[in-house]
Amino acid sequence: MPVWSSMFTQNSNSPMMENLLFFHDHIMVILILVLMITGLMGIMSLIQDSFYIFSSESQEMEIFWSTLPSIILLMIAVPSLKLLYFMEENSFSSLSFKVIGHQWYWSYEYSEFSMFGMDSFMISDCPRNLMTDNHLVLPSLTPLRFLLTSTDVIHSWTVPSMGVKMDAVPGRINQFYLNIDRVGISSGQCSEICGMNHSFMPITLSIIPLSDFISSLGSL
Repeated sequence: MPVWSSMFTQNSNSPMMENLLFFHDHIMVILILVLMITGLMGIMSLIQDSFYIFSSESQEMEIFWSTLPSIILLMIAVPSLKLLYFMEENSFSSLSFKVIGHQWYWSYEYSEFSMFGMDSFMISDCPRNLMTDNHLVLPSLTPLRFLLTSTDVIHSWTVPSMGVKMDAVPGRINQFYLNIDRVGISSGQCSEICGMNHSFMPITLSIIPLSDFISSLGSL
């Protein structure tokens, strides 16, 4: 769940978000090392006047500051490309859900269960504008596929704890795959400016065990 005034990311609730957090930590380690090295060189140049004299015509220094940035860029690019292909994998899915963006609410369709659907509007008196009247109920530990589109303008269906941010574009169907780790409530919002009520399009997911989800299918 999102925490008020938190400076950190939300706890991950999917393998996708877990990999994104690992990649974030990997990048932060590299950035800190680069900052320390450049800061140390700046301090040395201020303390020792002879620092520039011995390094201005140094062939070894030229090789060093040409090779090191290339290695650092490779250390960033390789994990980034692996994560990109991991996110784009067309894996097997057990269930499919359709998400439709409107100005300014979301519609959900359980297309595999007699075309059951519902509209999800923000509750007017909810704290931080993150709760909806109808939650999208999803099973945990189950491969899921989401199909996204829009009826008017471009929206963006975003749930930070899942590592999901996908545009809903009119006349186009985008898709992504998701596997949720734990049961609970997850919240998100539209992340594409879509009009004056853009900030009033929350997303609320209720994740329940697969056995409970199967039991609830009889009420659809």
